Amino acid sequence: MDTMRDRFIATTSRLLDEDPRLALVLAEISRDGFSEAERRHPDRVINVGIREQLLIGAGGGLALAGMRPVLHTFASFLVERPFEQVKLDFGHQGVGGVLVSAGASYDWPAGGLTHMAPGDVALLDTLDGWTIHVPGHPDEAETLVRQAVAGDDLVYVRLSVQSNAAARPVSPGFSTVREGRAGVVVAVGPMLDNVLAATEGLDVTVLYATTVRPFDASGLRRAVDAAHPDVVLVEPYLAGTSTAAANDALAALPHRVLGLGVARRELRRYGTLDEHLAGQGLDPAGLRERISAFLDL
Repeated sequence: MDTMRDRFIATTSRLLDEDPRLALVLAEISRDGFSEAERRHPDRVINVGIREQLLIGAGGGLALAGMRPVLHTFASFLVERPFEQVKLDFGHQGVGGVLVSAGASYDWPAGGLTHMAPGDVALLDTLDGWTIHVPGHPDEAETLVRQAVAGDDLVYVRLSVQSNAAARPVSPGFSTVREGRAGVVVAVGPMLDNVLAATEGLDVTVLYATTVRPFDASGLRRAVDAAHPDVVLVEPYLAGTSTAAANDALAALPHRVLGLGVARRELRRYGTLDEHLAGQGLDPAGLRERISAFLDL
């Protein structure tokens, strides 16, 4: 199976052929994958080199000129390093664009903290108007990229090496994967397979999300049983990123929320992706232990 990044490259290359409004801005990362698209569209495939602030600034300028810019590099270089430009060149200027990241929280652990971005979604969540997609499979990534390019708004698509075994229909809010009565577990993007394995045999509802902003408050309220109003959020980025949104959604109902994700503590043992998942307690065994304890199962 191809990766989400592979699918993004193939999909965006085709879209460049189909949509003259589309422009792609790169900062070296994935340039080789877009070499043919760059040859066909040298005026709309722009590589700025390792200059991430310029990446965002160039994208903002293209948007002001009426283009639909897609900007791509690792998440740490796309959101964290040029955050001021994201805030000003898009939000303050009132223009739209599509940010598509690779690397996720720790897809390349050997790269160290410079190439890790568990705080990217929480950081973008401080800005107004961003739609944030976290696909869990390459098919979902393709659908979400196509939707993002077709619009005019601000969109962040967070790609990861980690993937679920099968794609699921993409919807703007939560979809129900499994129903139960002892609580609700929300699995975001590539965490779904681990959540399903962790909750096997447990009497819980499992919701799935590929779009995390806007947060589906009404969908969460519909899924929560007033007799067991406990919610566990399993996110592949900073733990607690959506805890406040879940609490706001359930403000009229006494409830508890547990946010599971990547800890603030830096994990300095740069092993494999699976070892990082286990180290963060996001593997099936770690998730089952913490979900069971919280829901008293």
